Amino acid sequence: MSDTATAYVPAAGSITMFSTSWCGYCARLKQQLGKQGIAYTEVNIEEVPGTPEIVQSVNDGNQTVPTIIYPDGSTATNPSLADVQAKLGL
Repeated sequence: MSDTATAYVPAAGSITMFSTSWCGYCARLKQQLGKQGIAYTEVNIEEVPGTPEIVQSVNDGNQTVPTIIYPDGSTATNPSLADVQAKLGL
């Protein structure tokens, strides 16, 4: 993971979600996380310099969102709520 990406590793029990304002999958996941009380930090890759490259680096060159970074530094692309809960041990 690059130094830039390391800066986005979240605290235990939360996630960092790279998204865009127009992404329906992102909106759905944010809504689900909110209902379950799961903390997340949203980073819009169209507004934050350097973040599209982070997303591309973990998605074979694609800017696929939502891309998640977990507290252990691992990533997931378009995970389900159940996937996020399992990874966080909830």
